[in-house]
Amino acid sequence: MPRVTNAPATLQRRKKVLKKARGYFGNKSRLFRFAKDAVDHAEVYAYRDRRKKKTEFRQLWIVRINAACRPLGINYSRLMSGLKAANIQLDRKQLSELAIHQPEAFKAVVEQAKAAQAGN
Repeated sequence: MPRVTNAPATLQRRKKVLKKARGYFGNKSRLFRFAKDAVDHAEVYAYRDRRKKKTEFRQLWIVRINAACRPLGINYSRLMSGLKAANIQLDRKQLSELAIHQPEAFKAVVEQAKAAQAGN
C-alpha cells in the first residue's frame, strides 16, 4: 500500500504560516522551518501584549490626570478620593480626555472633588 501524506492539507498549512511570516527578515520569511518558529514567537508576544496594552493605557491616563490636576492644587490620589466621596463616576479614560480637550469642565470636576474631600 502506498503511504498517504495528505499533501494538499500540508501545503495549505505551510502556506498559512508563510503568509503570516511575510515581512520577516531573511529565511524567516521564506522557509517554513524557520517561519514556523518566528510566527509562534510573534504570536506569543501578540497575545501577551494585547493584555499589557490595557495596563499601559491606564498608566498613561493616570499620568495625564495627575499632570492636569496638580496646577489646580490637588494631587491624583486626593482627586480620586474626592471623586469617590462626591459620587462622581467618571473613569480614568474620561477624566484624561476631559483634562486634555475640555480643561474648564475638568476644573469644575476637580472643584467638586475638592469640596467633597473637605467635607469628609
